[in-house]
Amino acid sequence: MFELVVAPTFLGIDLGTSGLRALLLREDGDVIGAAESHYEASHPQLGWSEQDPKHWVQALETCVQNLSERYSAFRQITGIGVAGHMHGATLLDSNDQVIRPCILWNDTRSHAEAAELDRIPAFREKSGNIVFPGFTAPKLVWVKRHEPEKFARVAKVLLPAAYLNWYLTGEFVADMSDSAGTSWLDVRARAWSPELLSASHMRIDQMPRLVEGSARAGTLRPELAREWGLGPDVALAGGAGDNAAAACGTGILTQGQGFVSLGTSGVVLAARDRYAPDPVSAVHTFCHAVPERWYQMGVMLSATDGINWLSRITGKRPADLSAALGEVLQAPSREGFLPYLSGERTPHNDADIRGAFTGLGIDTEIADLTRSVMEGVAFGLRDSADALKDTGAKLDHMLAIGGGSQSSYWVKLLATVLNKPLNLPAAGEFGAALGAARLGFCAAAGADPESVMTPPKIGQTIKPDAALVEAFDEAYGKFRARYPNIKAIQ
Repeated sequence: MFELVVAPTFLGIDLGTSGLRALLLREDGDVIGAAESHYEASHPQLGWSEQDPKHWVQALETCVQNLSERYSAFRQITGIGVAGHMHGATLLDSNDQVIRPCILWNDTRSHAEAAELDRIPAFREKSGNIVFPGFTAPKLVWVKRHEPEKFARVAKVLLPAAYLNWYLTGEFVADMSDSAGTSWLDVRARAWSPELLSASHMRIDQMPRLVEGSARAGTLRPELAREWGLGPDVALAGGAGDNAAAACGTGILTQGQGFVSLGTSGVVLAARDRYAPDPVSAVHTFCHAVPERWYQMGVMLSATDGINWLSRITGKRPADLSAALGEVLQAPSREGFLPYLSGERTPHNDADIRGAFTGLGIDTEIADLTRSVMEGVAFGLRDSADALKDTGAKLDHMLAIGGGSQSSYWVKLLATVLNKPLNLPAAGEFGAALGAARLGFCAAAGADPESVMTPPKIGQTIKPDAALVEAFDEAYGKFRARYPNIKAIQ
């Protein structure tokens, strides 16, 4: 008799700011299918951004039901990985109950507390980063100062991905890449720093256990395994912060590899094979989701958010705004745009800075505004790319990913502003959900990350427009001069 051998499958979960995506992966690396469920953030006051963690769980259960009904391969899941938006403060009491809504990465209420912590030399020395207002540590100082009764109840602080890890396993566990964005991790040593925790009135026992992102962090809770129709030994990986997971999904593990992401926020990321922080540049230096690797990235807070904002005030869809520009890259716009709608990280570290149009005239039309917004975002991403180069990071092979990369005009513009060819992945999955599934594969099978996290097939390479490189260099210089009072990083 022949025994039917059923191949294992792996579930990747990407917990995003606006929704959750769950992806089912075969052992051979092919994607079986995916499901999404959406939710919203609340903004009770100006600069505040919060979510109720129960909405994450509801979204996960919705996606699981969707996948289990559509694909019989769902029942062969042996490994799960979770990626999540970073820096969020999810506070649990001693009964594992959520104390207050999670304070998200794009919440700026703790800017004063961040500045106070950043003046303590140990934070930059050990975390390798500026203490940004969006990071986790200043959020807890804010809670202690403004919500002392709630602070007194805090038994555990979990990042969003770690909260789902707890829901799935019943264990408090997080990975290095996500935890590096708290300002509590010794990023070189890949361990919680008692000194940094103490400086922000926290203790190690309030932190989750740390594991590498590709390592086994726990086992799916028996009651969930039964409910989902799975076996008794489903491994859960340590997981990753969203950008580290995207790097795993795009095979960016080694020096010279990187990507530029045109998402809600804009990211220029470079993989590093050594720890080389440069906090003065406002570049982020974090642990990668695989052992003995790090990555660095420059982050701007409003990338496609700029086009989405323009879409709201003009009543035109983002895709229509882009399509109106055509396919041929035009010379720099007379109109300028400062893309600081929600403050900025790299290179300015300024929560209060805001956007502006310049050079408007009676003849300015919507298409001119669209071009200037795209150019402003491209210049902001060049700020990050230049800051990364100053740290010694190499950007030899760059992918363009994120929703904004669907605009061919924007990608041509960005390639020209950066003066670097940008590779567009062929159609298919290559983002954080895929990276999370690959981490689940590694955790369940003990697979080598290098063999699992391979680059995607390239569908197209967009080269800089050589005839316009010099013109955009000059325009970038004007962009830098348009805001002379931006705070310098000290």
